[in-house]
Amino acid sequence: MQVTAQDVANILGGEVVGDPATIITGPGKIEEAIAGDISFLSNPKYTNHVYTTNASAVLVSEDFEPEQEVTTTLIKVKDVYTSLGVLLQQFGQVEHGISGVSDQAIVDPSARLGDNVSIAPGVVIAADVIIGNGAVLYPQVYIGKGTEIGVDTILYAGVKVMHGCFIGSNCIIWSNTVIGSDGFGFSQDEERKYNKIPQIGNVIIKNDVEIGANCAIDRATMGSTIIHEGVKLDNLIQVAHNVEIGGHTVIAGQAGIAGSSKVGKHVVVGGQVAISGHLTIADGAMIQGKSGVGGNIKEENSRWFGTPAIDYRNYLRSYAHFRNLPDMAQKMKSLEKEIAALKKSLGVDEA
Repeated sequence: MQVTAQDVANILGGEVVGDPATIITGPGKIEEAIAGDISFLSNPKYTNHVYTTNASAVLVSEDFEPEQEVTTTLIKVKDVYTSLGVLLQQFGQVEHGISGVSDQAIVDPSARLGDNVSIAPGVVIAADVIIGNGAVLYPQVYIGKGTEIGVDTILYAGVKVMHGCFIGSNCIIWSNTVIGSDGFGFSQDEERKYNKIPQIGNVIIKNDVEIGANCAIDRATMGSTIIHEGVKLDNLIQVAHNVEIGGHTVIAGQAGIAGSSKVGKHVVVGGQVAISGHLTIADGAMIQGKSGVGGNIKEENSRWFGTPAIDYRNYLRSYAHFRNLPDMAQKMKSLEKEIAALKKSLGVDEA
């Protein structure tokens, strides 16, 4: 793909500062770029690279004003990172290399396949499945009985979608994720043996959801485990039975959400966060990585950290004291010695 700086500015609604005829052939990191690359500056710590980069063009914010001579062409945009995403979609369009339905796929005669679907070798599609127009299923994907896959959704190699589940349109699910496996439900009898509780619900994933590799989204005991529109899940995430995740929430890798918890809209969950069962997380909450959430978060747009998680401001104050504990302990010992010496000089009985 080859475009000019002005072409890029037109796509992004930006302004060219420099040569609008600059040729761009691809993206590159600002510190490693070569001629023909377009890069970006969204973090001020990389500002110096603007003056030394070999990139032919750099995306910068509308308010960026160079403090030194710039030899590259600048393209000013309202939001650099959002504009980068749009640009990478232009340069990084994926060629799936799959066309039509492979004769090495196993498709039940009752399944309904939409127009322009791509079904790779080794895919298994069970009875009464519906596959939407333009969907792409990579090798070794399994689609269970009665499941529905939406328009233009992509399931990468090894994805398993178990019976009765629903996946919306324009979703992307990466390799080896399992959707609709049984929830972790067992009851203990008088002999302290665990007996399986059948998990008869399903999983509903709405439009524009992206799920990373090796995730597990468990089906509900009854009803549905629901992931709402626009949610983004990283790799290695566990979502237990009957969990509901609100729209446009993002969750980083190795996080786990226990059964029946409700996570609000626009929530940000850091890596390795654990959320206990039957909790409610308010809209817009931010939970820092490695936190353990053991109680409801009721305040919208609040920040939490620690195990058990507490308000981020309180955590920082507490951590400041924690760092000083060795010095405080030493001071305490010194004070105890001084008090003991003072008592002795005054003849005070230690008992």
